[in-house]
Amino acid sequence: MKFAVTGANGYIGRYIVRELLDKGCSVTAVDVSVDDVDERADKVVMSVFDDDKDVYEKLNRPDVCIHMAWRNGFVHNNISHIEDLPKHVNFLKNMIEGGLKQVVVMGSMHEVGYWEGAIDENTPANPQSFYGIAKNALRQALYTMTSDKDVCVQWVRGYYILGDDLHNQSIFTKILKADKEGQKLFPFTSGKNKYDFISVQELACQIALVAMQNKVDGIINCCTGKPVSLAEQVEKFISDNNLDIKLEYGAFKDRPYDSPMVWGNRDKFDKVLEIYK
Repeated sequence: MKFAVTGANGYIGRYIVRELLDKGCSVTAVDVSVDDVDERADKVVMSVFDDDKDVYEKLNRPDVCIHMAWRNGFVHNNISHIEDLPKHVNFLKNMIEGGLKQVVVMGSMHEVGYWEGAIDENTPANPQSFYGIAKNALRQALYTMTSDKDVCVQWVRGYYILGDDLHNQSIFTKILKADKEGQKLFPFTSGKNKYDFISVQELACQIALVAMQNKVDGIINCCTGKPVSLAEQVEKFISDNNLDIKLEYGAFKDRPYDSPMVWGNRDKFDKVLEIYK
């Protein structure tokens, strides 16, 4: 199979490219910079925001496009999420009109907004950040765009991603930097919120498996399906990395749009796994 991966030089994209290559797929890696992309990939330096009508041809007419490109994903209320939305729509429209038959797009738990409990494909979306609003709107636009077309759409919804912590902007990255700077206390929330934590390596593997088949489509949660408290996960991270730093609980208030307990329902991803057995 031939894949095009946008955002291929990004935090998650690099791992997806590697997973696909390891599984014997042909990969065209697309990004504004491809310095950290696996050398086995066919690299294309390109902005997906250029509204190029011939982009499908220029990306080697892939069987599947995995659209990972996104700016400022860790800054939820950056206005760029709203400003970039029509550019994402145009890119996907140009790919589909060019002949693309299967598209996988990276979604987010933040499309749902405040929710307590498991999230599945039927959970109502009420996003409360620019990031969540833009992701949700892109999903709706994509399904409307393909409603009368023979295109397989797979919306892979991510949760709380960790791992490769020097290359992201999560709390784990900040703790590593604080420890390196000699700080003994790290300002923290209550830590009581429970999330679905998944390593970036496992997430990339799950997304690759989703993309390599077309029988299971729609919204698919790529996750563990198990809620763990933020405090437990961070304390484990500090212990596992032998860091000389402690958490200052209660220094920050919990964000009002963060749910006290939320995780992904894995039923649809488990159906994907059944295909490979």
